[in-house]
Amino acid sequence: QVQLVESGGGLVQAGGSLRLSCAASGRTLSSYAMGWFRQAPGQEREFVAAISWGGSSTDYADSVKGRFTISRDRVKNMVFLQMNSLKPEDTAVYYCAASGSRRATITSAEYAYWGQGTQVTVSS
Repeated sequence: QVQLVESGGGLVQAGGSLRLSCAASGRTLSSYAMGWFRQAPGQEREFVAAISWGGSSTDYADSVKGRFTISRDRVKNMVFLQMNSLKPEDTAVYYCAASGSRRATITSAEYAYWGQGTQVTVSS
């Protein structure tokens, strides 16, 4: 079993930056691909970014490419999402997830473990 806890969300003005963190407990994340998803009010949860178990492969939603960067620290058992040039449309609850697959995947159904989420609000 893997427990995931996100942190780092908050309120930021458009154009600003935030760094989300995801801490794991219960099991090492070293054999899991990791992902970030988000859900805005009234909308379905959507893929944001993913990283392979080794960290050599990443994937991003088109809407965040060039602005967001996913990374992982295998020693600290953590995953990060650096978000730059934030836009109001980035406002959502952001979730960290762990996949039983080792490859970076955009499909939420492939993620077995989820955190509780952290709110990100971008004001215009």
